[in-house]
Amino acid sequence: MKVRVKFKKHGAIRFIGHLDVMRFFQKCIRRAGLDIAYSGGYSPHQIMSFAHPLGVGMESNGEYMDIELNSATTSEDMLKRLNAASVDGIEIIGIKELPEGAGNAMASVAAASYTVRFREGKEPKINIAEKINDCMSQRQILITKETKKNTLEVDLKPGIYEFKANEDGSLYLFVDASSGGNIKPIAVIEALLNKYGETLQENACLITREETYLNLSKDEAKPEFVPLDAIGKDFVHES
Repeated sequence: MKVRVKFKKHGAIRFIGHLDVMRFFQKCIRRAGLDIAYSGGYSPHQIMSFAHPLGVGMESNGEYMDIELNSATTSEDMLKRLNAASVDGIEIIGIKELPEGAGNAMASVAAASYTVRFREGKEPKINIAEKINDCMSQRQILITKETKKNTLEVDLKPGIYEFKANEDGSLYLFVDASSGGNIKPIAVIEALLNKYGETLQENACLITREETYLNLSKDEAKPEFVPLDAIGKDFVHES
């Protein structure tokens, strides 16, 4: 059976890169005693995949990992065992059994939502909340992107599904996170500031990924975004 694990990543652990997070979960799963399936061949490894590797320094309330199990007990039991084997900063908050034919976590990602705050002393001079509507009314929101071969102009606007200021002064972004149009929230902030003649200071943003979404719609003009665990269900199985 395949299950989707949802977890949070906060605190000092945000400075741990994706490969180290993957190695951590391999050890955590062994410590928790889960009956995880292994690949074949001369160097078998646990069968797992992550939805959307989180950038170093970012926190998250909506990370996902798919694993394949030979047998299982219950969602609640597995969640307790994984959290008991976890470390400060990584909290497992949900485990769902995936239906037959569900795409893996990485291939399923279509969008993500973020909260952006500014470090004290590194806030922009302009009031971003007052500029969002003006910025989003533009026909295009262009940024320059460097590749190995050349420099490209990329239009961010089609992939910005929502951009607003929260009551607490933070910013909310809901953007394209697919492999073909992945938009980084910091790129949106930089584009807005550049429009008004300001440059984002280094290490100015504190970014939290709030959720990761898949798209249930087959109509590109009418996307239906739901969290990655919306297609799963809690389960009770005999080991």
